[in-house]
Amino acid sequence: VQLQAFGGGSVQPGGSLRLSCVVSGTFYRVNDMAWYRQAPGNQRELVASITRAGDINYAESVKGRFTVSRENPKNTVYLQMNNLKPEDTADYYCNADLWVQVDLRRNYWGQGTEVTVSS
Repeated sequence: VQLQAFGGGSVQPGGSLRLSCVVSGTFYRVNDMAWYRQAPGNQRELVASITRAGDINYAESVKGRFTVSRENPKNTVYLQMNNLKPEDTADYYCNADLWVQVDLRRNYWGQGTEVTVSS
C-alpha cells in the first residue's frame, strides 16, 4: 500500500493550493482519511479528517479556509487551501486507515508535501 501526495508549493499570503493524495496497492477498503501538517520545530498536527461516509473535522486554525473532500472510487483525498497564511507553512502529510484485508486494519502515512506561504 502506498499513499502518494501531490500539490505542494510556494504561494504568497492569500493564495491557494490544492493537495491530493492517492492510495494505491492491494487492499480491501479505505476508511478514514486525513491531512496532517508539521512545521519546523513543531509536532505533527491534524488539519482535517474525513470519514468514508463524509463526516468532516477541521482544526480550528483552518476552519473557513480549508476544505477536505474525497473520491471513494478513486481512493483519493483532497485538501483545498484558500487564503493561505504564513503560519500554514509546513510539510503536509496524508493519512489513511485501511482494511488491508477483511479482518486486518492498518494505518498508513504518505510522504510529506511542502507548503510554503511567504511574500
